Amino acid sequence: MLIPLIFKTVEESGLSMWIRNSPSLFAFWFVITCHAIGMGLLVGASLIIDLRILGVARDLPLSPLQGLYRIVWVGFWIQIISGTLLLIAYPTKAFMNWDFYLKMALIAVAVVVMRMIRNRVFGDATMTEPVMMMKGRTLAMVSLILWLSAVTAGRMLAYTATIINYSG
Repeated sequence: MLIPLIFKTVEESGLSMWIRNSPSLFAFWFVITCHAIGMGLLVGASLIIDLRILGVARDLPLSPLQGLYRIVWVGFWIQIISGTLLLIAYPTKAFMNWDFYLKMALIAVAVVVMRMIRNRVFGDATMTEPVMMMKGRTLAMVSLILWLSAVTAGRMLAYTATIINYSG
């Protein structure tokens, strides 16, 4: 299997080696912990919105949940930064694994669906809650499936990788 030389170059960089090999808690363990926290914020807040649209916790008003989108975006950017650092640490492992591309595709579609939910459900302040729920029901189901699939695909990266680094 031909592995692009750029992966070796990145893996031999100081930052990549430090993230992978440093005993410091601020290296790999800090990055992976931030990635988990970002996932919790992004996916957790999205799931709360999705479940409420689907009728869970009916005593909780739906409209104020629009405020959770701030948490969603904080989690998203934590994911972007920590995910980029993980890619720098293990570019060959990620880019040579079909599961990585599946995860990225699922996340991309989930973010689009999340934006569609925000526009469709929370875009008109004059809508009643039953109308909001009706307009978002299908998207919320799709969103749940996408986020759970993305998290599963991300977790499976540890088990589906056949090449960890450039040297094989």
